[in-house]
Amino acid sequence: MLLLGIDTSTRAVGIAFGSERGVLAEVEVGANSSAGRPRHAEDLVPAINSLSNDLGIALADLFAIAVGIGPGMFTGLRVGVTTAKTLATALNIPMIAISSLDLIAHPLRHAPAKLIVPMIDARRTEVYYAIYRPARDGVERVSDYALDSPTVVAAALSGVSEPVLLCGDGSDVYRSAFEDGRAFQFAGADNNNPSVRSLVELASNRLLLGDVENAASVVPMYIRRSDAEISLEARTR
Repeated sequence: MLLLGIDTSTRAVGIAFGSERGVLAEVEVGANSSAGRPRHAEDLVPAINSLSNDLGIALADLFAIAVGIGPGMFTGLRVGVTTAKTLATALNIPMIAISSLDLIAHPLRHAPAKLIVPMIDARRTEVYYAIYRPARDGVERVSDYALDSPTVVAAALSGVSEPVLLCGDGSDVYRSAFEDGRAFQFAGADNNNPSVRSLVELASNRLLLGDVENAASVVPMYIRRSDAEISLEARTR
């Protein structure tokens, strides 16, 4: 059961093709670009076409589209989710929506740390984050998805007696907030972006179980309002 995975919640554009047998190929574009305007709209569709051509896969052969729904960059999420919904609707196939924070935590499920805390840079000196524990079949989320300042997150975790592994680009950008006090572990730059490999793996399991969604019901997970909405409200006041 062939599927396509897409995540655009950070500056990186990540795509992968795979099935219940594993990942066939994956590509990440723009992961190392920290300056200038993100290029989600320009990079996503060409990356899908290029990888599908390299694999000799026709999009008409897909059984489902999996997409990382955030939280993350507003523009990136709109591009990724809209593209995934458009493809799923055109091909008349179901979708599988997974939080992008889940996709950062999942590859670290075998880490010795008892708690895994992925963080995505939300700008404005804030991070999107959630707390996970390694579980038998991957990771188990033990907190809500949340938005807070790195100092607040560090303070909340400082009282935890168990080893804590920090990951995601938020832990990299705001590393200094976590270097005082208790010794946190850092997963490093290789775990800064959501894993589209994990997206294919998790989505394939859900596809086998029939745990899918209609394209119309899939929406980005924003958590907070966009800068444009906040600015409009300020001007209105």
